[in-house]
This record gives sequence, structure tokens and C-alpha cells, in this order.
Amino acid sequence: MKIINKKISVILSMIMVSSIFAGCSMNDKNTNSAKNATKSEQTLDSTTKDDYTSDNTEYFTSISWLEKNIKDNKKLVIIDGRSEDDYKKSHIPGAKNVAWQSLAKMQGKAGDKDWGTLLDKQGLTKVLKEVGINENSEVIVYANKNGWGEDGRIVWCLQNAGIKARMLNGGFDLWSSENKETTKDNNEVVKGNIEIEKINNEMNITTDDLKKEISEVKIIDTREKDEYDGATKFGEKRGGHIPNSINIPFNMLYNGDGTIKSTKEIELMMKENNIEKTDKIVTYCTAGIRSAHMALILKDAGFKNIRNYDSSYYEWAADDANEVSK
Repeated sequence: MKIINKKISVILSMIMVSSIFAGCSMNDKNTNSAKNATKSEQTLDSTTKDDYTSDNTEYFTSISWLEKNIKDNKKLVIIDGRSEDDYKKSHIPGAKNVAWQSLAKMQGKAGDKDWGTLLDKQGLTKVLKEVGINENSEVIVYANKNGWGEDGRIVWCLQNAGIKARMLNGGFDLWSSENKETTKDNNEVVKGNIEIEKINNEMNITTDDLKKEISEVKIIDTREKDEYDGATKFGEKRGGHIPNSINIPFNMLYNGDGTIKSTKEIELMMKENNIEKTDKIVTYCTAGIRSAHMALILKDAGFKNIRNYDSSYYEWAADDANEVSK
């Protein structure tokens, strides 16, 4: 199989720097967040893949479902959202290597208005046809737990475009640790017939809209603590965080085996951070990757009114008119 969007990947590798990825941290006005998050981990036993019983939710599917359907489901399209190097070493049979960046506007530099945001319907249609996606495709996306939530970002993009897409719960970590079949083989990709009719922006929020609604929403900063506290490791113009945001690093929602924590654990973690299911919630990171991942996890756990700020801290920090806190 030829690796998908090879030309796109080469171009992107030339124009992008390590700043495409992001981390998260803790709010001055929410100093209990770190303690509470730690408390969640200490008071609940970690769940395992055996506790995950939803083979097919709107946002996740299990490795057992994929193993059963991988050969006979003609609608199935598997996307490997990891790096090209990882893909070449080993991947799930039939998977196509797709970078989240190929689904985003990458002109200019990080921090420019709309840099890293979702492509329009024409741009997405062109890319997804090359991936081999059809009108009736059922897409499963996987990545690594030690990555940046690329699987969540890709599924967020596809769902916004009206495509049935889910993350593989446990990702490649669980698939390989369970000794499921992997390969290094490449296949030829048959071009798809997908035509994106419209982009649904219900799970997205722009900088302008966030500024208007900032007093009405609960904002979750999904980066690492040092980023939240002011470190600029990825080329951000200014360090810090969006005022009144609550720091919950996205990887706190993972179990050790790469699966996602149970709904009960997620509900408790959010409650300890004063976030309720009835709240209007906005997630962000540095480039809208991990924040998209967390947005889908929270949706799966029953938090309905949630949007990903895909411009994220790059764009927020680039405009000196936007207040930041440390």
C-alpha cells in the first residue's frame, strides 16, 4: 500500500516545526484542580479493556470489534494517525497512514489566523478521496497513547464532515500488546467517491466566538502543567493560559493499557473540577489536537454541550489583545 498523502506529508514536513503539538496545565484560580485530578486516580481503581463493554459507541470501537470486522466489512476504512516512521515499522493490516495536518489549513505559520483549523468542504473532499473514503464508509482511526491525540483530532475532523468515524479504544498500544495481527505491507489505495456537502461546526468554536462567550463557558486547558503555567515549548508567542481555564491534561483520561477511563471515573474527575454535564464546555490545547480528543471523550461520557477550540492557544497567544494568565 502506498502511504496516503505522501506528497502532502513531504510538504508539511518542510513547513512545520515541532510547534504543531501541544501540552497543558493548571489554573491559578483553580488550584484544587491538580489535587482533585490526583485524587481521582488514587480513589478509583484503573479500568482495563475488560471493563470497556461498548463495542460501538458514536466515538469508540473496541479491538475485538475491529478484529471481527477487519476482513469482511467492505465499508471499513482504517486510518493510522501515527507518524510515518511508526507506520512503516508496523501497522494494522489495511490501515492507511494519514496525518491530521493533511485535513487542516497549514498555510503560513503557527499563530496566524486560522492556521491549523479544519479544511473547507472542497479541501476535505479532495484529501479524503485520496484516502479511499466513500459515501458509506465506516472509518476507524487509531494512534498511540503516548502521542498527541491524533486519532481524536482526525475523528473530530471526519465527524464534522458528516462521516461515520470512531476511535479504536486502546489504539495501537492495545492492539499490539494483545498480539493482534500487524504488518509492514503496503497496498494500493482505491480512490474514494466521497463528496462533502457541508461542514458541521457545532463541535467547534472560533477565537471571536470564544471571546464573546468566555464568561458563559467552562474552559478546559488540555495541555501539560508547565505549559499552563507559562512555558513556551512549541513556539507560542506568549506563555500562560486562557483566563479562568481549568487544567486537565488530556492523557489523564487514559488507563495504563491505552483504553479510555470509564464514564464513572470521567464524571468524577470533571465534578472534582466543578464541571457538570449541563455546563457549556470549551476544550483547547496548543493546536487543537488533544483538545479535540478530549472533546470526543467527554461527548462519549455524556457531556453534550462541548466544543473544541481548534485555533487554540497558538492563535489566542498571538494576538496581544487577548488576555493570558499565569
